[in-house]
Amino acid sequence: MKSITRPTHETRTIPELNALSRQTRRLILQSVHTAGAGHIGGPLSVTDILVSLYFNELHIDPSNPSAEDRDRLILSKGHSSIALYAVLALRGFFPVEELSTFDQIDSRLQGHPDLTKLPGLDMSTGSLGQGLSPGIGMALGARLRGTDFRTWVILGDGELQEGQIWEAAFVASRYRLANLTAIVDANGLPQFGWPHESGHTRDIPIDDPADKFRAFGWNVIEVNGHDHQALLDSWAAAKDHTEGPTCIVAQTIKGKGVSFMEGDYLWHAQVPTPDDITNAGLELVDPEEVK
Repeated sequence: MKSITRPTHETRTIPELNALSRQTRRLILQSVHTAGAGHIGGPLSVTDILVSLYFNELHIDPSNPSAEDRDRLILSKGHSSIALYAVLALRGFFPVEELSTFDQIDSRLQGHPDLTKLPGLDMSTGSLGQGLSPGIGMALGARLRGTDFRTWVILGDGELQEGQIWEAAFVASRYRLANLTAIVDANGLPQFGWPHESGHTRDIPIDDPADKFRAFGWNVIEVNGHDHQALLDSWAAAKDHTEGPTCIVAQTIKGKGVSFMEGDYLWHAQVPTPDDITNAGLELVDPEEVK
């Protein structure tokens, strides 16, 4: 391996991670409310995954976001960008106050991530199904350059319907890319399901993604995507596997954290009202604040 000083990673306790998740969810809701547009359900389901990675796993440096040996993260489900932006802000990549510019025409925080605009992004995404392929390129690049950074790709379960995902899954297994981890945010509720004579169904987007990735030769870990200790254990298990790529299927709840949003497909891309913000905030308050 090349002798390059890797950026360090954060180490947070489980209570601290839980508090960061609540804070992130509040920022997501407020940002979409201020913008008058954006997605809610998917960002809330992926929140704990992002918080866990950025605050307890990724070797990154907010003061040097282009560090050569940093870990890479691709949010393939780019419509959930506001969750990534909120976590990046809390991690110190840019001021939290900038979240109020989300989705404005001249903002660095566009509706889908744009790596040419915002430091801390490793890939522009948004056209679903296209995040895993560049992740493979990054992982192969690390191997060829003799560096030891790791590449993480967060997929939505809806985009697993795209053929490019499975072409990429085959290639990653073929090259035994042990430095690549895919994480499926399996909330089971895309904006639309399969076409039907009565309209679009709300069926689970793809049955048993864990078995499908296993069939392509991947190491597979199934985990509760809202349990911070379980997530930390899954990151460690993925790094311990050295025979090929790992897919972590994280079972999540769309709209997680706000009772009237959980499991309701209408919150895929619905803007919360002032009353919604107030009521959600009551559910996302830090327990320490009400003692």
